[in-house]
Amino acid sequence: MDEIRQNGKTVLYSEDGRSIPMFFNNLTGKNFSGKEYEDYIRCVALADMGFSPGVIELCRNGKTIKQGVIPNVIP
Repeated sequence: MDEIRQNGKTVLYSEDGRSIPMFFNNLTGKNFSGKEYEDYIRCVALADMGFSPGVIELCRNGKTIKQGVIPNVIP
């Protein structure tokens, strides 16, 4: 199982092996950047998904495999 955790709590999880790493890359700016990235963080990650600015972890089977940061894009 893959999951994205923030502050020790699971925010997203899946067992499909693909979607959670993609979401992690979206959240950490690997898949897009600039205004599109800021809009995604503001309108999707913070408003709809329940994330807050700060450190996130990509975990697989309970072990952290990557860390990243969601920036504070709220003016």
